[in-house]
Amino acid sequence: MTETQAPPQEALPVERKRFSFSADPRLLGLAGVLVVLCLVGQFTRPELFFTESNISTILRLAAAIGVVSVGMTFVIISGGIDLSVGSMVGLAGVWLTTLATQSYGPFVMVICGLAVGLGCGLVNGVLVAYGKVVPFIATLAMYVSARGLAERISGRRTQVVADQGFLAFFRGSFLGIPTLIWLFALVFAVGWVVLNRTTFGRRTYAVGGNAEASRLAGINVKRHLALVYGVAGLCCGIAALMVVARTTAGASTNGMFYELDAIAAVVIGGTLLTGGRGSLIGTLIGVLIFTVLSNIFTLNNLDTDIQNIAKGVIIVLAVLLQFRARKARTGS
Repeated sequence: MTETQAPPQEALPVERKRFSFSADPRLLGLAGVLVVLCLVGQFTRPELFFTESNISTILRLAAAIGVVSVGMTFVIISGGIDLSVGSMVGLAGVWLTTLATQSYGPFVMVICGLAVGLGCGLVNGVLVAYGKVVPFIATLAMYVSARGLAERISGRRTQVVADQGFLAFFRGSFLGIPTLIWLFALVFAVGWVVLNRTTFGRRTYAVGGNAEASRLAGINVKRHLALVYGVAGLCCGIAALMVVARTTAGASTNGMFYELDAIAAVVIGGTLLTGGRGSLIGTLIGVLIFTVLSNIFTLNNLDTDIQNIAKGVIIVLAVLLQFRARKARTGS
């Protein structure tokens, strides 16, 4: 009688770090940068910065790009990249604001926006996982085609939201806090639980750390990668709802450059571009850093070109710090 062998256990090729402020000094550093920016904002415009309306404005502006960044965090941790998130936001926003879609009411508008985002994300995932297309190329193709389809559907015209039920809900508030902020908080909370407390999250870290070892451990790497890109697409669908609600219109230009802002926020938050390690808490702080920076420039009537230069410097510094930290860990 042969000895029964236990099924192989799911292995984690890399150690998964549970990020917390007490455990990771980088998060403390990021929080310090955010505090400094807030002090700069208060010093330069003391009569405006720490007002209720301005804080609400900052959080509402951070909401949509924050939701996109949640999906981007999953993708980058898994070892991929998604250049099409902005175009998916634009396409979903245009699709849910067509006259045909709006005629069915707000529920269908919401379902349509989510379905378009999820569908585009799954297409990316299938191309990357099963078609073996490099993520950069697959998502670049989606970036171009989704934006082009959005222009085709809208005729390059802005489509105004006529459904008052849709606007009343998404532009409303609960307990004095705008619905968009609640929605961002909900997406972030769900994303954090999935990434840190579920098998899906553990597999995302494992696949990003070492895809081949994950496959040998019994993980269906192809299916998982497809689902990860689907998560990013779904987040884009949610962000499209938020952008349309905030602007009361759908346009093919919605979500422009969101891919750059999302990647920047994720990198600033400490997620490795090589995959296998990352934190949604860090991503959240990264989103707030860029949003507060933009708000300070707006309040002080400074040119956007200086703002973009400042963002570029921050991104380069973050990548250099990542490189130095990784070099210190490996000892090479």
